[in-house]
Amino acid sequence: MQPHAQTLIRDFIRSLRVERHSSPRTLNAYQRDLEKLANFCDQAGIKNWAALEQAHVRRYIAGRHRQGLGSKTLQRELSACRSFFNWLLKNGKLKHNPANDVRAPKAARKLPETLDVDQTMRLLDVKVEDGLAVRDHAMLELFYSSGLRLSELANLNINDFDRKEGMVDVIGGKGGKDRRLPVGEKAQAALKRWLFHRKELATPAQPALFLTQQGKRIGVRTIQKRIKDWARKQGLDKNLHPHMLRHSFASHLLESSHDLRAVQELLGHEDIATTQIYTHLDFQHLAEVYDKTHPRARRKKS
Repeated sequence: MQPHAQTLIRDFIRSLRVERHSSPRTLNAYQRDLEKLANFCDQAGIKNWAALEQAHVRRYIAGRHRQGLGSKTLQRELSACRSFFNWLLKNGKLKHNPANDVRAPKAARKLPETLDVDQTMRLLDVKVEDGLAVRDHAMLELFYSSGLRLSELANLNINDFDRKEGMVDVIGGKGGKDRRLPVGEKAQAALKRWLFHRKELATPAQPALFLTQQGKRIGVRTIQKRIKDWARKQGLDKNLHPHMLRHSFASHLLESSHDLRAVQELLGHEDIATTQIYTHLDFQHLAEVYDKTHPRARRKKS
């Protein structure tokens, strides 16, 4: 590219440092990404930024993708390009941003990790010897019974559990949405045992359902740690976290009911496409059963 075009990159990086106080790491990343784009322009015979069209940017990103770069890296490079071109627009060097409608290839969606039914039953077969164990058992049962998110369980108040109806009200879930969820028989029993012990810790003014030994609302970090501790105690070779119990709830329910809409409602997903990932898990399980049991699927061992 022409020397003036290269100078504009340096001026842009300087503006990020002086005006936005960007970190050295961000500055280095932007510098590196824009220099790669400039090299592409050199190879394509593009001499200045005003000559760069949307089709060129698409070709550049497609070429980077063919080189093996992942979606997140390409999204970052496109972000650097858009910021640079917006700066050029602001300074009267361009009439349009050629990267505005260019999108990086979507990343392959990773299937969530779940517990199988046997692993889940082993986890929930907790020996409750003291009040904290009773509390932890109630949290584990409720996570798996109702598919709650970590923050939703931590934010529950005692009045959110309807003992008579066997329901729990999630107030202000993700996206500020409320939902009412059924609580299974085992989880109801565990919660009732916890409520008996909770009386020893709670003050009359304390609304939280789950408490620490000090009578305060339990925090999300403590919940995460306790669940990991119980997975280890119960002999599960898993890096267990609350969301894995939510995934297990959804996967096991869908496998039994095949009712995607019902699972969507229970999970509180706004878009059913988010719930559909569990159909892949269900298919994966069916494929494994097929491979193990169908006479034509089994290979003869030499």
